[in-house]
Amino acid sequence: MLGCLVKLPERIKETIMHGLGLAVCLIGISMGLDTGNIIIPVAALVVGGGLGALICLENRLENVGARMARLVKAKGRFTEGFLTATLVYCVGAMAVIGSLNSGLTGDHGVLFTKAILDGTTAVFFTASLGIGVAFSVIPLFIYQGGIALCAGLVAPFMSEGVLAELSATGGLLILGIGLNMLGAAKIKVGNLLPAVIAAALIAYFAA
Repeated sequence: MLGCLVKLPERIKETIMHGLGLAVCLIGISMGLDTGNIIIPVAALVVGGGLGALICLENRLENVGARMARLVKAKGRFTEGFLTATLVYCVGAMAVIGSLNSGLTGDHGVLFTKAILDGTTAVFFTASLGIGVAFSVIPLFIYQGGIALCAGLVAPFMSEGVLAELSATGGLLILGIGLNMLGAAKIKVGNLLPAVIAAALIAYFAA
């Protein structure tokens, strides 16, 4: 609603997003320090990142978004705003890692930060795409809630060591997102998503 009423200058938008980028970096570093064995996250990033790059995971995710965007361009402003925001908020590493961390460890910090980030960008989106952006909260809740619920069902079968390494590896990906937000790097975080699963497997077999 606020985005429909207020159009912020570009310099203010940039400053706000840089501030949020710093906060995201802080969360990523904090999570990364959870590791009990630094070799595990490093190995997971090498294996998972290699696999993600091999199958071009980030490009595939971007292509899904691009195809959806083309489909809705002619369907009206409300639909375009709704689906554009839904894709931006759901197709990304932060949604996956935050939901996994919430379900597996009960730490909702990443999701809370993402909520602030999404709320801020929603103001910007609404100014240009209309009120449809606000309704993207429904599929976003279902998507993130579904991942967190599934992760919660698996959590009792995972040791504390496995959870710590999974969280630490996810934290490094979150740090990558923060650096991208600051313009300090251009990391294809989507390609690194398999590293989270790799970390859990390596930690399990290394125990």
